[in-house]
Amino acid sequence: MKKALIIIFFFSALFSQAQEFNYQFLFEGIGDNREFTQPFAYPQTIMGSRGAFEIGVDIDNHQLRGGLSHLIEFGSDMDAQKPKLTLYYQFQDKDKEFAFGAFPRRNKIDFPLAMLTDTLLYYRPNIEGMFGEISWDWGHQNGFVDWVGRQTEIQREQFMAGLSGEIFYKNLFLQNYLLMFHNAHTLHNDPPLHIEDYMGLALQGGIRVPENIAVQGHLKMGLLTSQYRERNVTDGYETASSFFAEAIMRYKNFGIKSVMNLGAGHKFAYGDPYYRAKNYSRTDLIWYFINHEKIKGKFNLSMHFIDWDTLDQQQQLSIIYVFGK
Repeated sequence: MKKALIIIFFFSALFSQAQEFNYQFLFEGIGDNREFTQPFAYPQTIMGSRGAFEIGVDIDNHQLRGGLSHLIEFGSDMDAQKPKLTLYYQFQDKDKEFAFGAFPRRNKIDFPLAMLTDTLLYYRPNIEGMFGEISWDWGHQNGFVDWVGRQTEIQREQFMAGLSGEIFYKNLFLQNYLLMFHNAHTLHNDPPLHIEDYMGLALQGGIRVPENIAVQGHLKMGLLTSQYRERNVTDGYETASSFFAEAIMRYKNFGIKSVMNLGAGHKFAYGDPYYRAKNYSRTDLIWYFINHEKIKGKFNLSMHFIDWDTLDQQQQLSIIYVFGK
């Protein structure tokens, strides 16, 4: 036993010298008041704080990370939301990135809210699957698979997959988004359920403001298409296509963002439900009130205009503090 312990300590010391130890802690403050109108959206107030940590080792471009992420919703019991395990392997160099395991969604998956709503960052902060990205001097392309539900007697088998990317020339760019979600049966399909398939595609071309002026932002527009079917219920796929545009401007600590979807409503499994309206626009007035290197604070005043006859409001507060080695 003594010899075995000596050998274990020897190799542990050798192994630790060949690696670099790293850690990261995150605090996220969430305030989201939604004065919404049914049936498109649910009125509610979401307030809480998230704590997350990761520890791990790096060997050249290879990284191994483990940790926990937990959301405490104010007004609820501490265990109302279960802690989320973070555990993943990642490879990264200047041209390629690959991750496998349960890893943070933030800064990896960035889809339009029509396809993936922002509440996923609150309640499902991790991707559980894999992610890969390839970059070039003129653009990038990435893809992911997220295993949402493992099939059991009460849980339906569910998974999501997507592609997104951009190519650009000087200030001009073309962006693409492709998303699918598969909602299958429970283990014994009792009571009987119908398999659901959701698919969507967005293509937008645009122009960015040159970097050498004080105002930052972009304008892009294009097409948003969605398809949905419930097997043995719908007559094939229900398809919808619409004009889809976005404009963003920021000057110092203030910004404005406006999104418009005209001509058809869309059905995405995890999309913002407002986009089920035939015509929808959203304008955000934004105040970036904390701009520290490691701390970011933002306040949004959002106005939602639905089918030209309904105006809803929303106020969002976000504080994110990240530190580590």
